Amino acid sequence: MPVPLDAALAEVRSMLLGPELTRAVAAGRRRGQRPSVVRAELRPVLLKAGPRLQIATSDGARPYTRNVAPGPESDAAVEALLAEPFGNWHVETADSTLQLRVTKSGEAQLHRAASTRPSRAGDGRPAPASGDEPAGGQQRRAAAPGGHDRAKEYLLDPGDPIFAEIGGSAAKRRQVDAFLRALVATLPDGLSGPLRVVDLGCGNAYLTFAAYRYLTQRGLDVELVGVDVREDQRRRNTELAERLGWADRVRFVAGSIADAVVEPAPDLVLALHACDTATDEALARAVRWGARWVLAAPCCHHDVAAQLRAGGAPSPYALLVRQGILRERFADVVTDALRAGLLRLHGYRAEVVEFVDSAHTPRNLLIRARRTDAAPTDEQRAEYRELITQWRITPRLETLLTQAAADR
Repeated sequence: MPVPLDAALAEVRSMLLGPELTRAVAAGRRRGQRPSVVRAELRPVLLKAGPRLQIATSDGARPYTRNVAPGPESDAAVEALLAEPFGNWHVETADSTLQLRVTKSGEAQLHRAASTRPSRAGDGRPAPASGDEPAGGQQRRAAAPGGHDRAKEYLLDPGDPIFAEIGGSAAKRRQVDAFLRALVATLPDGLSGPLRVVDLGCGNAYLTFAAYRYLTQRGLDVELVGVDVREDQRRRNTELAERLGWADRVRFVAGSIADAVVEPAPDLVLALHACDTATDEALARAVRWGARWVLAAPCCHHDVAAQLRAGGAPSPYALLVRQGILRERFADVVTDALRAGLLRLHGYRAEVVEFVDSAHTPRNLLIRARRTDAAPTDEQRAEYRELITQWRITPRLETLLTQAAADR
């Protein structure tokens, strides 16, 4: 039966500000109205500064996460969210769940149920909601009785305070965790001494902070630089580093991947989903630096696709590139194959691997390279040159490396 909306929101408010809250989500919109954000999620977190209410909102394009202190600050934040014309509220506490849906007439329909969510073993905190687990750590997600899910081990503890600070969607955190696994497989056992790392095209720096946390937990002395072209990202990420107490070891610079000042040169270069030829710029910069290890997960591949569209295909391969969707996919394969080939020609052992399941992102390939300084063989040179000559394409990475050699 519908109930007055004010009364329903008052009940939601008491649950959001109560000590038993585990998670709440607001989404949707009321008839004829539009909230200022498309989604809001609230959950209690425990930081070094004490308990906080974490509020993560999204405008449909970019997430924004903040942690508010109990008392007037959290009261005001909750009141502001309740004033938004959301169409639905889902609130979970330690022992109950409440669903609120606003009808077309502006009244509220409430559904209450007992909570079936288990507590996180050993610490008394609620478990993460299904599909919203932070990536990383040694916590395990228990499989449902009789189910087929295997226990999942994470490289970073899902309860690690950094996730309360850096935010990020569940999908992004899974990608970061998978990337860290590839990093573990790349770095040699027994690595010691200072490790200089750069994350090129770092964006919101989810990978930057997670990599620093993981590597330092392994006992490594890490200095990490995040590079992004946007000044506002530099400021945001620098503030996060300061809040985490890492500003002396993790810093950010604004600039292009090709030209940003990073000194001294890094040992390890990371690039997660740098778009199109930005991945080529990251690989070229790594070669110029002489980085010992490179991990780059490419994103879109428009450059070679455009060359294939303009130049056609040698006989008898026209069918491979005649249809747009096939041309795009073929360009993906050719681009990454040529990138790996070029790295081999410049003294790296390179391989292309799948680093995360395609269910989480279709851009799930990783170029993983280790500098060996081995001279390329005549066969390696010949197979690369034959491929680009036959298909009449010039990889952007080749152009960048040629320019770098000429500038020396």
